Amino acid sequence: LLSGADDFYGDVFSALGAQATAALAATPASPAAASPVSASGATTADLKDVAAAVALVRAYRSFGHLAAQLDPLGSPPPGDPALDPEPLGLTPEAMARIPADLLRVDVPGATLAEALPALQATYCGSIAYEVEHIASHDERVWLRQVIESGEHRLPLGPEQQKRLLERLSAVEGLERFLHRAYLGQKRFSIEGLDVMVPVLDQVLEDASASGSRSTVIGMAHRGRLNVLAHIVGVPYEAILAEFEAGRSGNGIRAPKGGSDDVKYHLGADGQYRTAAGVELAVTVSPNPSHLEAVNPVVEGRARAQQTDRTQALVQLDHQRVLPILIHGDAAFAAQGVVAETFNMARLAGYTTGGTIHLIANNQVGFTTGPTEGRSTDYSSDLAKGFDVPIIHVNADDAEASLAAARLAMMYRDRFHADVVIDLVGYRRYGHNEGDDPAYTQPQMARTIASHPTVREIYAAILVGAGVLSQEEAEAIAAAPARDLASRQAAVREEHAKPQLDRGAEALDAEQAPEPETAVPADVLRRLNDQLHSWPADFHINPKLAKQLEKRRAALAGDDGRLEWAHAETLAFGSLTLDGVPIRLTGQDTVRGTFSQRHQTLWDAETGAAYTPIQHLDGSRAAFELHNSPLSEYATVGFEYGYAVTAPEALVLWEAQYGDFVNGAEIIIDQFIIAGLAKWRQTSRLTLLLPHGYEGSGPEHSSARLERFLALGAEGNIRVCYPTTPAQYFHLLRRQARHPDLRPLIVMTPKSLLRLPEASSSLADLTSGTFASVLDDPSVADDAAQSVRRVVICSGKVYYDMVTSEERAAHPELAIVRAERLYPFPTEDLERVMARYSNVERVSWVQEEPRNMGARKFVLPKIRHLVPFRIPLGDISRPERSRPAEGYPTAHGVEQARIVHDALTS
Repeated sequence: LLSGADDFYGDVFSALGAQATAALAATPASPAAASPVSASGATTADLKDVAAAVALVRAYRSFGHLAAQLDPLGSPPPGDPALDPEPLGLTPEAMARIPADLLRVDVPGATLAEALPALQATYCGSIAYEVEHIASHDERVWLRQVIESGEHRLPLGPEQQKRLLERLSAVEGLERFLHRAYLGQKRFSIEGLDVMVPVLDQVLEDASASGSRSTVIGMAHRGRLNVLAHIVGVPYEAILAEFEAGRSGNGIRAPKGGSDDVKYHLGADGQYRTAAGVELAVTVSPNPSHLEAVNPVVEGRARAQQTDRTQALVQLDHQRVLPILIHGDAAFAAQGVVAETFNMARLAGYTTGGTIHLIANNQVGFTTGPTEGRSTDYSSDLAKGFDVPIIHVNADDAEASLAAARLAMMYRDRFHADVVIDLVGYRRYGHNEGDDPAYTQPQMARTIASHPTVREIYAAILVGAGVLSQEEAEAIAAAPARDLASRQAAVREEHAKPQLDRGAEALDAEQAPEPETAVPADVLRRLNDQLHSWPADFHINPKLAKQLEKRRAALAGDDGRLEWAHAETLAFGSLTLDGVPIRLTGQDTVRGTFSQRHQTLWDAETGAAYTPIQHLDGSRAAFELHNSPLSEYATVGFEYGYAVTAPEALVLWEAQYGDFVNGAEIIIDQFIIAGLAKWRQTSRLTLLLPHGYEGSGPEHSSARLERFLALGAEGNIRVCYPTTPAQYFHLLRRQARHPDLRPLIVMTPKSLLRLPEASSSLADLTSGTFASVLDDPSVADDAAQSVRRVVICSGKVYYDMVTSEERAAHPELAIVRAERLYPFPTEDLERVMARYSNVERVSWVQEEPRNMGARKFVLPKIRHLVPFRIPLGDISRPERSRPAEGYPTAHGVEQARIVHDALTS
């Protein structure tokens, strides 16, 4: 009985010799009591009864949910034998003798016999709880007290009940009207989970009372249109116009340049007015059909809104913004990004002070049932691994659903942590309204067809209680349909076009003038001194001190050379002086995967951290720096959400190796690449992806440059492959200051980080700007006419060629670098090529395989610039299914061949 008892129960049993004896002795014995307690102490039977009572209470707290009535469709709960007092030997007489206060329960009743029905009602009704898995003792005790006292289950007054019925009627009315008026059009209706909207009402009311002034919501398709209408405040006319545009033969067409996405993916911004008259800004984030991909995006958007970036050190106010995530039950259990997002919830660089997770539990996926889609009893079980409390509630019990929302917000306000509401309902139609669910769930479909809606159930309760008459209930139900019919007529009369937050015309690429990126030498020198200084009592690692002192000395004169990370630090520091906030995160980014960055220093004796860039004189913006968890999908999604919400900030994420970004392909494809065309959503998000072939094998060579180039269209992104620290310096400053926001993909180096030939001077930073094309610096103007061959390349392979012993033997060769690959710098390359009027052959050279890298994208564009009489070739690795060789020796042979062919053929 004592197995698994926690610290509280251990205390109880340690005190049995005194407390239990006194308590039991003070309880009048019933005539049938077999073992009366003497004044000297409790009998063995008494102690066994108390132990059994403790086990019973623990069972209700831990397993009561297994006996709860959670399914609106009436399937019986599995139950649990531990909830039965009889096998524990607890007779009615024994339970009548055990004081409830000895068990520390907060339900009504002086004895266990009186408290047991209340425990059953609390833990086994239409709302149930899983909280005993939580590691924090304080949180468990607080949750038990609130749950058992019913503090969150406030009874509604008659007027509140009428308002709830009106809300349910509006939700149902919109869905029924759309179903009749636009039969067969997809809308992914909320029906079966109608109470989701009142639950959101309750969450927002409580959030407002706690000081929140905005909320960011992420959700998939199910119920999205209803949430847009009733929570965000999107006018019915806007939604009806979308459906009208979907009707064939009505003459209504989508607007020119409108968003290229379906209506149930679109986002919206609005104002929610609480009962107290307070307005909350509400954002529903746009979301693709990758159902849970929006989760980290919403967290990033919330974090951006919670952050004050105007000071050197960021200031966070988690109460200002509440993130809400609405999940599908099948997706919550199956999608790995859900776990990745939960893992970030308590990390310093990613926490948002607690998210309300609402599982819209249909009890079915597209066509798959629970036993086909997960290996756990509940779809919510994943959350247990992250110490998150779970509240299950029957979606047909409207008032219990509101109680679940209240408890969730009470917990969030007190502990600033995530909480899950598992709203158990059903899906009245198929996955979409054109689908027949009876194909795969015939019994469930039959049950649902005859099952009353939650509005009908709640109306019957109120009529039965005399809160309102049947006629009043029917009038409330009929009102939405009349209102919608009149609005539909107006939409048709005006021939309204779709208007559901589809944005303006598509944006052209980089129309604004180039920003100034050069920085005066005196500013850089002052910055350099501060960036490589630390407190007098700080014990710097001796090995690192030499590296940093070298950087400090590099700017003392005019002939010093800057390495890659040094130029990066100066770019960041100068931007904060300009008032540009910076957020840099990634895998081992604080130190740098290649031990190159060292933005934060650690005291060699105490381990205390110091970040010089956060202590600059004159800084007008924050520099935020974090190592990200070993995750790509969620962390890139988070930074994307942050970047679109903070357009004034330069947000960067760095992969440990470039190919690690493969794990974030969904975020890249659906958000970074297509977000501009689909939702008019873009940002300054910058991905730093170490790329280059150094004989490290297939997994540490390629950032898959070809994928980004294949996805570049309509000016949606920028893809650059800079080859000098100065180019990187100007590129970062350009990205931060350019008026036209676009995501930037940077192929960053590995072996070039400390290569002497790949260094820059102070003068390179104090003048010029980012050059999309770099001409061969070894070819003077008067020698250009003697050039017969031009090699065009990008990135590290340039240095492989110019440092080769064979280079000097070919003065007829010019090596040109394309530093920006998308948008392709046609005009800049054309100007460079014009120098070489006597060229006889042009080649593209890359170290990637022929079917990878930039080759297939740049060759057609170069062909347009080179007269057809001049041969255009390419040199690369052969076509391969993997990026690189696994053996350094094989790599060396292949790299040498590429360089030899490039220089001689």
